[in-house]
This record gives sequence, structure tokens and C-alpha cells, in this order.
Amino acid sequence: MNTRAGFVALIGEPNAGKSTLLNRMVGAKVSIVTHKVQTTRARIRGVAMEGQAQIVFVDTPGLFQPRRRLDRAMVAAAWGGAADADVVVLVVEAHRGVTPGVERVLERLAEIGQGRTVALAINKIDRVEAPVLLGLTDDLNKRFDFAETFMISAEKGHGVDTLRQWLATHVPEGPWLYPEDQIADLPMRMIAAEMTREKLTLRLHQELPYQLTVETESWEERKDGTARIDQVIYVSRDGHKGIVLGNKGETIKSVSQASRAELTEFLGRKVHLFLQVKVREKWQEEAERYSEMGLDFKDGNA
Repeated sequence: MNTRAGFVALIGEPNAGKSTLLNRMVGAKVSIVTHKVQTTRARIRGVAMEGQAQIVFVDTPGLFQPRRRLDRAMVAAAWGGAADADVVVLVVEAHRGVTPGVERVLERLAEIGQGRTVALAINKIDRVEAPVLLGLTDDLNKRFDFAETFMISAEKGHGVDTLRQWLATHVPEGPWLYPEDQIADLPMRMIAAEMTREKLTLRLHQELPYQLTVETESWEERKDGTARIDQVIYVSRDGHKGIVLGNKGETIKSVSQASRAELTEFLGRKVHLFLQVKVREKWQEEAERYSEMGLDFKDGNA
């Protein structure tokens, strides 16, 4: 039986549910999921097996109007992921419909989608009534010639299997790109950093999630089978350091506990996690920080 393998890019506005969909497709948590926009920075790839097909997902940062260097690099990464993919899936939120942001994405798709299979996934279908869904489907398909339209709820899993089965038949024939048991091509150091950043984002709410980044500084495999992971949280200002640490270190302690628990579960063994907070005023202007996130510093140029 012939094997198939190919890249699938999930694109859409921030918070459309792309990361949740990726995690549901792959069956493991490889992409950071929070209720805040713009949390996915790197093009995280998750690998899903469906029959004899291997689907490699490119989870792109949400497409939005960029203002800062980091924003521009994220948007460039998103479109780069779409341009490199065999199949593109546009994810649109059912209850928000055709927003100005979706319209901008559709305009760009007119160029990038040429000669490429593009599907539409209307997500969060449980939030609207059937007539609204049908109207939105009709409207979007008039604006772009989608190969197929799927009604899904990434959070609840509705329609996700159908989408994955369809994708399995639309990636090219060819040998698998990854070993069967591999779920993500991100180095574990970056996945670990993303997990800690997610916990910080959830804990700090509106306070400063976009003013910080996390890097895994060292990873030591110990003889007893455990791992020691040292991470640095970079913030832009001295005042931010206090927010991350919290009263008597409570915030960083709870973040560390939550991240350690998730890493232990993810790796299937005990993890010793040590977090430090450092002030780097211009981390958003440092090329090294971008490569740590899988982004291209040059893409951030105005």
C-alpha cells in the first residue's frame, strides 16, 4: 500500500483555534494554548498518522496587523508556513464570521492559494445556530474557491476526525518524513520553554504576556532517569521582574509547579525545573531571541 506524507498549514486570525485543532489532530499537546491572542510564535509542527498517511502540521502564528518587529516576524512566519505547505486550511471562528482580519487573509490567499489545495474549517460551531453556519459557509465559498469545507469544534473534537481523514488523502504520495513515534520536530528544549511561557501567560493575564520570553538554558539527563531543566524568563523592564516573581515569589513558584507537572507528564518521567528571571531591555530586538523561537529576525524589518 502506498504511503503519503505532506505538510499542512493551519492559518487564520489569532485565537481562531488553530493550536487547539493541532493538538486535537496530533493527540498530544505540542502547541501552546491560551485564551490570549498571538501566543503561538514559532511554526510548531505536529505529526499525525492517519492510515498510511503522515500529516505534518505547521501551526502558524495568527495573522493580524503587525506593529512591532516581533509582530512582523510572526506574520512573515505564518505566510511562509502557508507558502511551503502542500495543503492549507483556513480556520475561521463561526461566531465571529467574516471579520476585517479574515477579509485580509482571503485577499492574500488569492495569491498564495494558487495551484495549492486550500480547505476551509469553520471552528467553534457549537456557538451558533445552523442558519448562521450555512450563511457563513456560503459567503466564504463565494469569496474563495475552497476544495472542501468542514464544520468543526476543535475544543470538543467534533468533525476533527473527518478533516484529518480528508487531509490524509490530499497530501502527496511518498515516504514518511518522520519516524512514526515522533509527534513534533521542535527540539524538546523549545517545547519545554513554550510550556512555561503558557503558564506565565495564563497566570499573568493582561499584565505583560507579550513583554516576556522563555528560553531553556540547559537540559541535563541524570543517571537516575530524571531530567534537570534550567530556564530563563526574559522581561523588558525591572518592574516586570517583580510582577513575574510575585509577592514573596508566589507567582514564579506556582508557574514553576504547573510547568514542572506538565513537563513530567509530557516526558513520562520526573523533572527538576529551575526558573530564573532576567531583565533584557531590548530582547525583542535581539536576533538570538528570534532564532530561539524559530522565527527569522530579518522578517521583522519594516
